Amino acid sequence: MATGWPVVLREGAVTLRPLRRRDQNRWLTLRADNADWLEPWDATSPVPLSGPHPTFGQFVRTLSGQARSGQALPFAIDLDDELVGQLTVSSITYGSLRGASIGYWVAQHVAGLGIAPTAVALATDHCFGTLGLHRIEVNVRPENRPSLRVVEKLGLRDEGLRERYLHIQGQWADHRTFAVTVEELPDGLIGRWRRRQLDETSL
Repeated sequence: MATGWPVVLREGAVTLRPLRRRDQNRWLTLRADNADWLEPWDATSPVPLSGPHPTFGQFVRTLSGQARSGQALPFAIDLDDELVGQLTVSSITYGSLRGASIGYWVAQHVAGLGIAPTAVALATDHCFGTLGLHRIEVNVRPENRPSLRVVEKLGLRDEGLRERYLHIQGQWADHRTFAVTVEELPDGLIGRWRRRQLDETSL
């Protein structure tokens, strides 16, 4: 099976590319500057972790190993060649499911510019076209309005509430699940997103 990695995906000024160790300073600065914006939605471990926190280099090596083994696709999101966020395709499963989940974050100063929807669309089409997956899902906290806008803009199907689905900031938190299958996208998700953008500009 194709791992689809490494790969660079582009649409306009938005690029998805492998996260690199040399991204360290920019990535750490983005996370620090956007702590209030991002930390309420960050996953946590329900079991206390012992030992030192991994370094950024260890973090990237772990993600790269998962990518090479076909378990995940860890992308940096660039806008005009500047790192502004991250998208990870995770829980890649073959067999009778052939599905995966997508998670993402972007810095607050670029939120609402269509960067996250473009990134999700690029990754979804890569998963369907190159990896041969059948279903992609995105799980969003009901209170996370900016992230809900991303899946709404892309027209992903709302499959309802998953109670106490992920451990977030010290507690089990409900999530809404949004999904799409390859049959729903004859022109790809990026094609759907382009049409929706055109419709918005023509109003």
